[in-house]
Amino acid sequence: MDTAVQKGHPRGLYLLFMTEMWERFSYYGMRAIFVLYMVKMLAFDDAKASEIYGSYTGLVYLTPLLGGYLSDRFLGNRRSIEIGGILMAIGQFLMFFSAASSGAMAITLMWIGLTSLIIGNGFFKPNISTMVGQLYPKGDRRVDAAFTIFYMGINLGAFFSPLICGTLAEKIDFKWGFLAAGIGMVIGLFTFILQKNRLLVDQDNKPIGMPSKPFGITQIGIVLLAIAVIFFFMNFKTMFNSDLDIIGYLIYGAMIVMPLIILTDKSLTKDERDRIMVIFILAFFVIFFWGAFEQAGASLTIFADRQTDRNLFGWEMPASYFQSVNPLAIILLAPLFSSLWLNLGNRGKEPSSPKKMAIGLALVSLGYVVIAFAVYGLGIADKVSMFWLIALYVIHTMGELCLSPIGLSMVSKLSPIRFSSLLMGTWFLANAAANKFAGTLSALIPGGGENGEAAKTTSFLGFQIANLFDFFMVFIVMCGVAAAILFVLSRWLEKRMHGIN
Repeated sequence: MDTAVQKGHPRGLYLLFMTEMWERFSYYGMRAIFVLYMVKMLAFDDAKASEIYGSYTGLVYLTPLLGGYLSDRFLGNRRSIEIGGILMAIGQFLMFFSAASSGAMAITLMWIGLTSLIIGNGFFKPNISTMVGQLYPKGDRRVDAAFTIFYMGINLGAFFSPLICGTLAEKIDFKWGFLAAGIGMVIGLFTFILQKNRLLVDQDNKPIGMPSKPFGITQIGIVLLAIAVIFFFMNFKTMFNSDLDIIGYLIYGAMIVMPLIILTDKSLTKDERDRIMVIFILAFFVIFFWGAFEQAGASLTIFADRQTDRNLFGWEMPASYFQSVNPLAIILLAPLFSSLWLNLGNRGKEPSSPKKMAIGLALVSLGYVVIAFAVYGLGIADKVSMFWLIALYVIHTMGELCLSPIGLSMVSKLSPIRFSSLLMGTWFLANAAANKFAGTLSALIPGGGENGEAAKTTSFLGFQIANLFDFFMVFIVMCGVAAAILFVLSRWLEKRMHGIN
């Protein structure tokens, strides 16, 4: 049978859909309440909570490099997903025990829990999406539709989790929010384990994602070493009473070293080097996009908690609910954007990848213009309507739909085959740097805390941030300038893509 005209999808797709939906439920449920937990229950100040948030989310994007390597060489996709799921479930339950404890014990359990979540994500994240493509023969036209269905699972999990985990955490106790996230991960893991042998097969009914080599003592040692290193990095400041941001140095340093290693390779042709330069330049601009966008789990959650009027007919909505706006907007707007690009493409007017990224950056800047307008002249005890924050999230989602879908596709198209994995890793590294940068920027939010204390002034590159309007201006200028520069550079970048769009 001609695979190009087969109808329907393999049942294995829906198993991967369910597994990923529950894993994303777990991740985004925890993320929605994490900063609030640190500020309200552990009594961390905003800056410390933001820095920890940035380190955690940054490392979440870094560890898939290790997980992908071990999966390709030894574990296979199935076993990697199972190891990752187990570690993430353990991590969420440790967060539950952290929230059920107090003092030094609560903080220690949090560090161990975060370490387990970071390493677990490294095994899980790069492997489950890889398996989607393995379900189909090469050249099968159903693959694009399969990934659309798969990504719908991501957004469904991300939509429901802040509503469930947020309600339990903010209305009852934070420990129940973390417990719900852990239960979600367990449901996804058991669904995968029970159905994998029956459903995860290719068109010839052969199992996919099987281990390629035995997982021996050496590989176990690598995993344990990774856990120890991540735990050390997360605890470095506490252990040595130091302000040295070792995680920041690790991530930003890797962002400098990786391009130098690749670009100095003598086997590269001129066209290959030009295309790789395009990847690195766009990766640099992506850091500004996600650095501003990922305020959702940090400063914007703090803003939602303290200075957003969340009353609906006498009921106060949990601050974490706002993190459901983005996935809901993606579900509603993604078909419209797909149709827009298709229609523009049919008329020969579809923007190039660099131009789409510039538009995405401009939309993130516009979102902050909206919220800056809302907070102009706002007192420390005043609150704005929740609809201003909802508008920001919807505009940011439109920016994400311009930029996010083209990133991995562009890297795969521009990369020489012998460097494809390394360059994909560099792209994830840019996301890690962006999330770490997001935590650094979130730490600049002014204000003394929840009880209306006098505003704390911070500064960024010499610019004094005395109030929320100043704070949001940082993102307006940063993303606006980045968008303008990228738009100006786009024609130059297009030429160096040498016919690839």
